[in-house]
Parts: sequence; C-alpha cells; structure tokens
Amino acid sequence: MKIRGRAHRFEPNDDINTDYIISGRYKFSIDDMNELAKHVMEDIAPDFAGSVHEGDVVVAGRNFGCGSSREQAPRALKAAGVGAVIAKSYARIFYRNSFNIGLPLIECDTDWIADGEFLTIDFDGGVVVGESPGSQASFTPLPSTMQTLLDDGGLIPHLKKHGGFSFD
Repeated sequence: MKIRGRAHRFEPNDDINTDYIISGRYKFSIDDMNELAKHVMEDIAPDFAGSVHEGDVVVAGRNFGCGSSREQAPRALKAAGVGAVIAKSYARIFYRNSFNIGLPLIECDTDWIADGEFLTIDFDGGVVVGESPGSQASFTPLPSTMQTLLDDGGLIPHLKKHGGFSFD
C-alpha cells in the first residue's frame, strides 16, 4: 500500500493532544463525523480543515494523540481526508483507536519533513520519501495483521467482511 499527500506540520510539534485534534467543545455536541471534521485542529491551525485534501499527511513529533481516549480524534482526522499520520511516537490508546478505524500511523523521524512538502509513504517497503533529493526516513513495516485491518477499513469493517477475525 502507498499513500501520497501533502505534509501538514503543527506547532507545538510534540504532545499534540486529542483536544487539539478535536476540541472538547465539539466532541459532545456534534455526532456527524463530516461536521466534526470541519473543526479538526482548529485550536492550533484554524485553516487546517479547509486546506486538507484527501490523502494528505499530518506530521508531528513525540506523543501525538495524548490525552483523552475518545475515538472522535482519529475519526475526525480520517473524515477530514487525512490519509495518514507520521510522528515520532503516539499515545498508546490513540494508536490503537486509529488502526481500529482504519487510519494509518507511521513512527519515524519527522524533523526533516517540511510543512507543505509532498510525501509518499510506502507501507510495504517501510519508507517515507519527500520531494527533495535524499529526503526520506525508514520505518518498521507494519505487521500483516495491522495491514489487513487498514486494507479492510478498520476493525469493524474487517469483522463484518470476514465474519470475525481473519488474518490469513
């Protein structure tokens, strides 16, 4: 699987919590994910929801998705069109929630990625490649079970498709 999209970097780069991803003032009042997606990242990047294109990539530092364990954060990113998130590390619950809903996450060095740069993520090869010559980073390819969940669109679609867990 490959994804190509434009990088969106945010400041602060580390510890972007789930309330930055989707503010608590919307989590409980908006149930429609397409409506919720209009408010993604607005507290740290007010124009993000209007500038993200299908397949674009969120780029962050350490501990992305810390804070609340609510699934709205990765679901809203996915509904906004985000194709993947690349960060140095993730909060454990955010990591699991993201794969459960079919949002790919990559752990690797992100210091070299510039805001607006087009990236290609090769999940099978374990490499993120930027536009500039020599701009790339390797990552440990995802286990086949995680790849299968992503290919099927997340945990629930996988269970429905296969009538249970099936990772052959």
